[in-house]
Amino acid sequence: MTGARARREPSINDVAKVAGVSAQTVSRVANGKDVVRPATRDKVVAAMQELGYRPNSAARALKAGRYRNIGVILFTLATYGNMRNLEAIADEATEAGYALTLIPLDAATQASVSGAFARLSEQAVDGIIIVIEAHLLHEADIELPTGLPVVVVDAGARAARPVVDTDQAQGARLATEYLLDLGHATVWHIAGPEESYSAGQRRRSWEETLRARGAPVPEVLRGDWSADSGYRAGLRLVREKRATAVFAANDQMALGALRAFHEQGVRVPEDISVVGFDDMPEAANFWPPLTTVHQDFESVGATAVSALLREIEGETVESSLVATRLVIRQSAAPR
Repeated sequence: MTGARARREPSINDVAKVAGVSAQTVSRVANGKDVVRPATRDKVVAAMQELGYRPNSAARALKAGRYRNIGVILFTLATYGNMRNLEAIADEATEAGYALTLIPLDAATQASVSGAFARLSEQAVDGIIIVIEAHLLHEADIELPTGLPVVVVDAGARAARPVVDTDQAQGARLATEYLLDLGHATVWHIAGPEESYSAGQRRRSWEETLRARGAPVPEVLRGDWSADSGYRAGLRLVREKRATAVFAANDQMALGALRAFHEQGVRVPEDISVVGFDDMPEAANFWPPLTTVHQDFESVGATAVSALLREIEGETVESSLVATRLVIRQSAAPR
């Protein structure tokens, strides 16, 4: 066999030899101990840099009882909300000095969730954040393994686990009340998929708000979060020729509805008002700019990571909801 021999990684003894100190002193510097004199520390750090020595973080973690690693189980990467939640979790974890290990799931079953927990246990994580629709974590269907701190990012997971989520019901109420306050007799709704817990929360709040105000409750139009499904719902609303206001359960479905209205010569907001949900960055550049419910994904991610870190430290953590707010633009107007 020919070829160069693989380069040996420098050891703690190599660093000690170059720095002229003991291996124990090198270990103290690597582990951040403050018992080493500054001049000696500088020599050890210079030797590490010269040799390209990297402290064994796994060994340090075993000693400290912390891996500085958070596992994330994510049901899908396809939705805007999940991607924003993941981005916010990653930002907050990095700020706290933690790495992330991500396990995406194609299907939420007992076997897939248990398998994800097993894989994360092998990756040596300190705790797990689950970004999965709450109905998929129902106690009758899926049991979450014990032994690790867990926080769920969703509104309806069982109370045995701390939950962090946007206040979905509040957001839908704000959207529906705004349209009613503009003088519309009722508000039609393009809902998200039936199996989605978030979509269910928004639909129920829309209906409860209409009933509380004595307004008729129209038939629900069902979408799948995509702009195409919003487009189909918009065409149906044009055929109905009765709607003057519509609340879409996300901005992408609102975008599809706007296209349908434009193609059919229905003016927004003169003929029909449209309100979305999410406040995705593009919403301000729809035509007309979309009035929508703003979800504070940054706060959701920060709260989830903070709650998990407190759990890791042994604290008892309560569930929490992050408030929404209505962003008023030009897609809704008085009837």
